[in-house]
Amino acid sequence: MPKRILTGTVTSDANEQTVTVSVERRFKHPVLKKTIRKSKKYRAHDAENAFKVGQQVRIQECAPISKTKRWEVLAD
Repeated sequence: MPKRILTGTVTSDANEQTVTVSVERRFKHPVLKKTIRKSKKYRAHDAENAFKVGQQVRIQECAPISKTKRWEVLAD
């Protein structure tokens, strides 16, 4: 099964080798037919501490690295 890849914005880089990425998805409400924006935060592994707050990044699923990290940042 292929690994999911999401695109989001780095919201925190305070922790060593970890970034928090906010991923926004848009969808149409089934009843109201209004476009809704929902966001979710993911903690991703950033081995070189290369990414800073505000950068657009792509993250990919991986094996669990810690209690909360199941994603890794893709180096583009």
